[in-house]
Amino acid sequence: MEVTTTVWIISLLTLLAIFAIDLLVVDARPHSFTTKEAARWVTVYVFAALIFAVFVWNYYGAQYGQEFLAGWVTEYSLSVDNLFVFIVLMASFGVPAAQKHRVLLIGVLIAIVLRGILIVLGAAAIHKFAATFYVFAAFLFYTAISVWRSHDEEPDPEGNAFIRVIERVLPTVREYHGAKSIIKVNGKRFITPMFLVIVAVGTTDLLFALDSIPAVLGLTKEPYLVFTANAFALMGLRQLYFLLDGLLAKIIYLPKGLAIILGFISIKLLFEALHETTDVQVPTISISFSLSVIAVTLGITVLASLLAVKRDPSLVRDSDLNQALEESREHRGEALEHLDEINRTNNNER
Repeated sequence: MEVTTTVWIISLLTLLAIFAIDLLVVDARPHSFTTKEAARWVTVYVFAALIFAVFVWNYYGAQYGQEFLAGWVTEYSLSVDNLFVFIVLMASFGVPAAQKHRVLLIGVLIAIVLRGILIVLGAAAIHKFAATFYVFAAFLFYTAISVWRSHDEEPDPEGNAFIRVIERVLPTVREYHGAKSIIKVNGKRFITPMFLVIVAVGTTDLLFALDSIPAVLGLTKEPYLVFTANAFALMGLRQLYFLLDGLLAKIIYLPKGLAIILGFISIKLLFEALHETTDVQVPTISISFSLSVIAVTLGITVLASLLAVKRDPSLVRDSDLNQALEESREHRGEALEHLDEINRTNNNER
């Protein structure tokens, strides 16, 4: 697949234009997103991804069109996990409802940049060392088992170690000042919780990318397709956050479905590694078959979840979403309290 510099530039400029429009138009009037408004934007981003898939299919061929679709659907599905952590993070930082969209918008932009770096490194490793497939295959298989067995990882309510370093090094204030990330008080600049939570969202997403990027690289070796699949998934993910109290809460078997998909991709990676590095005769898994497996698995996951919830509505109470909501209530405001402690410590040291 030959992707010219011009195509890369146009793609990146289009991505930046979308974020600019979102920031200047959608976020010009900070407000709490309604379910109807969020559903409308999710539809727009899904439709945009499908149009891009048609472009790739017609311009580069069916093989690459299917690779993009498989990568985008997988990435979008895996990214749902991010939402549950974002719930806890934004509750911990006490983000005002009207500012949540801006936090997700800029946080996702940071995440796309960081994922782009990982994609370049991962693609370069695969190109230089075919044995990298073995590493990715083993990692994805381990992740699949972990996701199947348990889905109770405890998110860090204060962000991550990087955020704690920022809090200690830079002067901060506890109060939000609208959408401002930096304010000036008595001639001195301070960062606000808005800045901290945006960085927390963007950098925490990087942890999820360590799972999802190898999965997409298992479906396509083209950096352009891996990057665009990630970009479209993350752009649609922001609005999906505001639909959490709807359909997503009812997809109780999503972790099982994702575990099956990750396990399948790990097998595909292993077969490709054996093809590249040995003379062992193993089946070749086509991208069309991979796309079918992913689509069927997700379809069965959604259908089985909805049927189970219809028979026993109480199952929703034990869903990942409800667990995340409980954790968000438990950790509400913790990051701001931690910020107070750091400020008191810094003042005493002075």
